[in-house]
Amino acid sequence: MIRSMTGFASASGALAPHSWGWELRSVNGKGLDLRLRVPDWIEGLEAGLRKQLTDAVGRGNVSCNLRVARDETTGGLTVNAAQLETVLDALHQIETRAMDAGISLAPSKATDIVTMRGVLEQATTVDDVAALSAALLAEFPKVLADFNAMRASEGAALAEILENQLTEIEELTSKAADLAELRKAEMAQTLRRNLARVMDNSEGVEPDRLAQELALIAVKSDITEEIDRLAAHINAASGLLKQGGPVGRKLDFLIQEFNREANTLCAKAQNSELTQVGLALKAVIDQMREQVQNVE
Repeated sequence: MIRSMTGFASASGALAPHSWGWELRSVNGKGLDLRLRVPDWIEGLEAGLRKQLTDAVGRGNVSCNLRVARDETTGGLTVNAAQLETVLDALHQIETRAMDAGISLAPSKATDIVTMRGVLEQATTVDDVAALSAALLAEFPKVLADFNAMRASEGAALAEILENQLTEIEELTSKAADLAELRKAEMAQTLRRNLARVMDNSEGVEPDRLAQELALIAVKSDITEEIDRLAAHINAASGLLKQGGPVGRKLDFLIQEFNREANTLCAKAQNSELTQVGLALKAVIDQMREQVQNVE
């Protein structure tokens, strides 16, 4: 099965005290272009993600964004002993000075003390970066699977469109072959007229040169080779669609060959009906080229 180069997937996860969100998307590209935006403080993560992407994606401009947040409330609160001692000493000095001055102060409460700056602190924990990296790398294949599932779904729709276009090209090629067969009598008359014109003006011309000119006249009106090559390209393209996988570049090359043969057919047509078939071929081939730009 062929895959589209356009895809998207997102996911989220958590490993206390961290939580994260993935976003993976891709658009058309000539080759594989990976752009990763991940936290650089998680050692080894980018290299691991890049390897997984390289193994799973053949072509396209792929962007992988990972946002990691830390829950600062999970550590709880702790008393800063040094700051508490400083505060208590200060309170003692204040109470002593107040007593010496004959001033009566209300007793201090614990609730008053803990609200003083620096007495209570958020407890800190040491991050286990290795465990976080392992969790992220273990989760990413699921994100990648969802991403490729979307690309495969779009690829199935693309394959159907391309197969229909190939059928249309095959029908037009067959019609061109039939028209070429029907015009043989007309072309024979044209060749005889050209031959007579050449013979009338062939005095002093070498026989070999004359034979070359006559052969050139015949070749310019014969589309047999173009018909045969178009049929071969149809078979090759059909085979690639059945083969599946990253065949976009090969299909793109075949489109160029299709277009070349259609151009030559139009140039050799010398017949309005055959010209119309050639123009119809070029139109379908151009439509097919646009679709092939999306194939991985």
